[in-house]
Amino acid sequence: MPRLPSQWRLRLLGGVTVSAILGFLLLPALVVTLAAFNSRAILSFPPESWSWRWFVKALAYDDFQAGFRNGLIVTGWASSIALVVGAAFALALDRYEFRFKRTLEAVLLSPLVVPHFTVGLGFLILAAQLGMARGYAVIVACHVVLVLPFVLRSVYISLRNLDPRLELAAASLGAPPHRVLTTVTLPLLVPGLVSGWLFAAILSFNEFTASLFVTAQRTQTLPVALYNYVREYADPSMAAISVMYIVVTATLLILANVFLGLAKVLNVEHPR
Repeated sequence: MPRLPSQWRLRLLGGVTVSAILGFLLLPALVVTLAAFNSRAILSFPPESWSWRWFVKALAYDDFQAGFRNGLIVTGWASSIALVVGAAFALALDRYEFRFKRTLEAVLLSPLVVPHFTVGLGFLILAAQLGMARGYAVIVACHVVLVLPFVLRSVYISLRNLDPRLELAAASLGAPPHRVLTTVTLPLLVPGLVSGWLFAAILSFNEFTASLFVTAQRTQTLPVALYNYVREYADPSMAAISVMYIVVTATLLILANVFLGLAKVLNVEHPR
């Protein structure tokens, strides 16, 4: 059946609107990229000459190197802990009915709507009350709370897309519940688990607002180190780091989409 002219115009208008929004969102990235490859410290358009000097300077700066190492430590622990905790909560919310179930779900998802500076300030006050220094433990705990909703959502959607007949078949053949979980459920949840860990790692490594409250000079992560740098210097080293951020994050998401199918994990498309 041929499309009506009004439907065609509506589809065209939608495509133009989406393209305009994407262009508006990508415009800052284009400006940052031009600044990163510009040989001069002052941005000029079009650039008079191109250079890698700001990438070399950013990679050689001691505070950036220390912040990168600290960020890897915090990200590794926070995303792994969030994966275990989030998967357990997702399984409980999907498979069991209990009192205050919706309240628990709302609390677990609350970091999506609570400002991150509030969470960071809360952990700073809590650490001070407990006499704890602003070490890795406080930072990891703060990051776990912030990234937990993304792991929870990713694993929960994978559970909803799971065919329950596969678990019933294993149980009918005599497999105990723990064996069904380890040999059937968890292997089928691998895309959701890996995607949840990946989202948690990316968000934890990029987290700035809450980290500003809970990190010290010795434990500052890369975003905090960038903030301290820009308060003293105004060269495009920040732009160079930003370009590397964009490239690495985009590469990870593209690979995850190719091998895991993020559309299905995120419930963008319905499973066939």
